[in-house]
Amino acid sequence: MASEVAAGTRGGEGKGLATGTLGLWGNTVIGLASTAPAYSMAATLGYLGVQEKAPAMFIVAFIPMVLTAIAYQQLNRAVPDCGTTFTWATKAFGPVVGWLGGWGVAVSAIIVLANVAEIAGIYTLRVVGLDGVADSLIGRMTFGVLFIAIMTYVSYRGILLSERMQNVLVGWQFTFLAVLAVWALVLVYNGGAGPQAVTPEVGWFLPTGLEFGDAVAAIVLCIFLYWGWDACLAVNEESKDPDRIPGRAATLATIILVVTYTLVATAIQAYSGFGDTGIGLNNPDNADDVITVLGDPLGGSVLAALLMITIAVSAAASTQSTILPTARGTLAMAVYKALPAQFGRVHPRFQTPSFSTLVMGATAVGFYVLLSLISTNALADSIASLGLAVAFYYGITSFACVWFFRRTLRQSAAALWLRGILPFLGGVFMLVIFAYSVVDMANPDYGETVIGGVGGVFVLGVGMLALGVPLMLLCAIRLRAFFRGETLNERTEVLVPDTGAPPVGGL
Repeated sequence: MASEVAAGTRGGEGKGLATGTLGLWGNTVIGLASTAPAYSMAATLGYLGVQEKAPAMFIVAFIPMVLTAIAYQQLNRAVPDCGTTFTWATKAFGPVVGWLGGWGVAVSAIIVLANVAEIAGIYTLRVVGLDGVADSLIGRMTFGVLFIAIMTYVSYRGILLSERMQNVLVGWQFTFLAVLAVWALVLVYNGGAGPQAVTPEVGWFLPTGLEFGDAVAAIVLCIFLYWGWDACLAVNEESKDPDRIPGRAATLATIILVVTYTLVATAIQAYSGFGDTGIGLNNPDNADDVITVLGDPLGGSVLAALLMITIAVSAAASTQSTILPTARGTLAMAVYKALPAQFGRVHPRFQTPSFSTLVMGATAVGFYVLLSLISTNALADSIASLGLAVAFYYGITSFACVWFFRRTLRQSAAALWLRGILPFLGGVFMLVIFAYSVVDMANPDYGETVIGGVGGVFVLGVGMLALGVPLMLLCAIRLRAFFRGETLNERTEVLVPDTGAPPVGGL
């Protein structure tokens, strides 16, 4: 660590990151990898609880995602800072909201890392025939920790290495998801899928006939599927055109995801049907994974093994790409003196936020080991609580866009819609989802665990967010300049490379 330098000492050169490294596709790949599309689809489709309306829910959930992506795009064009939500919310609403927004980003990453690392370990072990080790707490925990360690090391070694690895992992995922979807639909339409198959109907894509509570619960799960596309905004300072490419990558990633999820969900439920036996989607034995169970029926043991590898690859890719944005977020917080200076250290050779990356990996390991030792159900409930943290900081970002650009909303119709109305609607949607989920998750019947007579999902979700308050107060005692608005405010020239001073209020 002695050879490392503190970011923020280079003036207009930025924070010491590898500027001008990523193009549009590199940014998009990082956003796609963070969502873990193959794993997310496998683990979520069986729990949506809306029968044939799953494709409709993916489409509905896409709407707030694209509204939020517009907010990210507009804010990034004005302030392409790797702190994203933290930086933008601080400039819009002040240090308290900004700090808590940054904490929301970190919480969501910690929760996801613990879960995807275990999935990567379990599926890798099963592929090589070590089912006994995968079923053992110590076995799967050891491999989960190993995956976090490996992906932390890759993130530590540089953004270019990360991008190259993600190109391979993301390409693998989407190739096999496309093969699965196309082959399943071909068999459905030529009559080779079996008696359980159901022909797709137009009604599958229309969100009608659902109870409000069921629809909201399904949308919260869909938010989990989409979450992660914003990772491409956190590497904005390492992009070739930092004020434009990351925003375009975010939009492109969300479009690719909605097309992929809708197509794959349609194909899976058409081929599997809705029975409660065999490969049927209502079979509780399939709820945790509705993809790999199709391997043998669709293509025998070889395809079954390839699909298991795909889930492992998906989880591994998400493990690494989730570390990237969170480490850069804490780097930015340190640069603007909202966190201790150690978090601002950048490796002089690899040009990565070295200390922040290592802390992120170590924190994820600690959270994973702790919940695993408590119970497997507690770990499962933690991922169910993810929607709270995501809706929290997505909502803050959307409202920050409206307030940051408040002085320019009357300049044109485009400014009013892109900086005001659409982001505001995205924020309202996230606020409603957050409030309804808090109430729903408190029910003891929600999730797998009960803590103090309250649903464990609620305790984990709200508890992790609430933990940010005492941590923020500790920082406020030592780092008073930030909390007095001296190091980052609406008029502060943020430390980003070659972009000049950001506009005040969008001016």
